[in-house]
Amino acid sequence: MINKGDSCIIALFFNQINAIILTSTQLTWQNLQPDSSQYQSVFSRIADEETDSLASVQPRLLNALAHLHHQTQGFPLLLIRSQENRDYLSLIAQTAQRFSANAATLFGGDYHIIADNVTLQPPSNKDRPFTSQGEVHFAEWIEMEQLFGCVRSHKDRIQLEPGLIHRANGGTLILSLRSFLAQPLLWMRLKKCVEQGFVDWISQDERRPLPVSIPPLPLQLNLVLCGDREALAEFQELDPETHEMSIYTEFEENIQVLDEDDMFSWCRWTVDLAKQANLPIPEADFWPELIKEGVRYSGDQETLPLCPRWLLRQIRESSLMGESISAETLRDALDARLWRENYLNERMRDEILLKQILIETEGEVVGQINGLSVVEYPGHPRAWGDPSRITCVVHPGDGEFTDVERKAELGGNIHAKGMMIMQAYLIAELELEQQLPFSASLVFEQSYSEVDGDSASLAELCALISALANQPVNQQIAVTGSVDQFGNVQPVGGLNEKIEGFFDICHQRELTGQQGVIIPACNVRHLCLNQEVVNAVEQGRFHIWAIDRADEALPLLTGKEWNIENVEGDCLLGTIQERISQLNQQQDISHRPWPLRWLNWFNHR
Repeated sequence: MINKGDSCIIALFFNQINAIILTSTQLTWQNLQPDSSQYQSVFSRIADEETDSLASVQPRLLNALAHLHHQTQGFPLLLIRSQENRDYLSLIAQTAQRFSANAATLFGGDYHIIADNVTLQPPSNKDRPFTSQGEVHFAEWIEMEQLFGCVRSHKDRIQLEPGLIHRANGGTLILSLRSFLAQPLLWMRLKKCVEQGFVDWISQDERRPLPVSIPPLPLQLNLVLCGDREALAEFQELDPETHEMSIYTEFEENIQVLDEDDMFSWCRWTVDLAKQANLPIPEADFWPELIKEGVRYSGDQETLPLCPRWLLRQIRESSLMGESISAETLRDALDARLWRENYLNERMRDEILLKQILIETEGEVVGQINGLSVVEYPGHPRAWGDPSRITCVVHPGDGEFTDVERKAELGGNIHAKGMMIMQAYLIAELELEQQLPFSASLVFEQSYSEVDGDSASLAELCALISALANQPVNQQIAVTGSVDQFGNVQPVGGLNEKIEGFFDICHQRELTGQQGVIIPACNVRHLCLNQEVVNAVEQGRFHIWAIDRADEALPLLTGKEWNIENVEGDCLLGTIQERISQLNQQQDISHRPWPLRWLNWFNHR
């Protein structure tokens, strides 16, 4: 039996443990954004030092193009996993020009047309339409006539018009895979031309032959096809043999920055893109702000984007805000873009603030917790974070855990998997000798569309434990993270949006200094929060805790430890086990014959 003095000592012990957990898992404001101060010397010398930025950031692309141009046997095809827009194709074409043939070498031929007689002479003049110098050409979309040219006949006059295949003869032709996936016959004809080494002329109208006989044009061509992974997979199905024998590489979408050389390469790449687009060169204070936005885009503090379209967009929009490209103009551009794109997000915030969507940010409630989700609306350019009220109720039953979202066919497969994993962890922790005598029901309240992903499984676990232990949860804290069957907390996506979404609600209702968010510790490297959140954390008005295990979240949320050995009833696990034991005893008594129930009554007397 524990006396009053012992209970005070135990309470003090728990408070000390909770204080240690609060401080050991709490992040400082320095953890919330990438640290670019170590690269100040790099930013000051970017404009003065020239380097081959393409070779630094796209070594795989250079190697593959070199291999394509130096191979003498096999089908000359390079497949590149990249975007298929003009910016990407143009950059790949510029890279391929490094390996172009000697400009003095002529390819193709010279057609002479006299009446209805067409002859082909060797190439002698580079200005002739079917004579080329091994150049590099690209196109986002092609049709039959644009690629292979055509024969035009008007009265007694015949005219031959060249296509891309003729202009790129002896060189490299860079095309988008979309054209061939939509027009498979186009690919089959191009492949035949490259394999046989000449281009046949065919009539555009299958019902009518060519008006005259035209000699085929000799062809020597390297092919580069660009597409995303889905397009490459479709091309593999279209022509598996060619896909197997082709060269493959990737246009790298990001760079991992580990030292000053990596940072310099990324900055020079950005400067070179700006020069090619005739945009001003960024000033030194521009780079830390661009790095922050780049980390939000890539999702990692040590990874920065190489996407030419994304980088040029930041510089172009900054140039509209002032005469120079600086930190101030970039911030102004980003603020203006956020305002333009934030209509839906603001309306959702209004619904919460007007209590049309119920989200508590104060007080304590049993079986209720604030989860965090990311909303991606079709056709909307920006995802945003929204807090979600997750509730759980328990009652005597057969141990069934009801996922209401799944029952209502509003829960996806990954969400269902997360629920089952969370339940498996809890059952293993309870170490029951018989079936759990409680049933539970978990639901995302006021959710009217499909819920998927396992990022709420930690929040659902905490709500379930709260309901089983009848211990209230602090509504000032929101939770995100997934759990495995051993209770480890795993990383999730959309951290910045989730934290900022909950912070906005707390800020609108007035920060109490006790509010915050629990996140997985392995997600810390993905943080790049806006300055308002960083300032609030620095001032102690908002908090972010990073945890490795599920049991680290429970003291923060409930004020009680999950499990302390040799102390029953004062930890959550002990409380749940005690409730289970009491319910089992009541059920045993209710199933006894009625004379034995009287005996039990006398025993209690």
